[in-house]
Amino acid sequence: MARRHTPDQVIAKVRQGQKMLNDGRPMIEVVKELQVTEATWYRWLNQYGSEHNAGQTKAVRELEKENARLKKLVAEKELTIDILNEVARGKF
Repeated sequence: MARRHTPDQVIAKVRQGQKMLNDGRPMIEVVKELQVTEATWYRWLNQYGSEHNAGQTKAVRELEKENARLKKLVAEKELTIDILNEVARGKF
């Protein structure tokens, strides 16, 4: 079963991994200690490697969550309007 990491956890692991690499540890050792694959490491590094990317990704996820919430609210309002229109026409 795949483990899911929150963006904050990923950012922490990327920082930890970058520090280990800067200390001269080999890549194999870094990914083993972080308990991720090398492909995952490079994907994370690409997405969260810089402070700018990390902040942007976090903001995008928050906006997506807010967008989903607003879409749900709009759908509920539309349903309420449809029901009220049917009642007003006497089709119940």
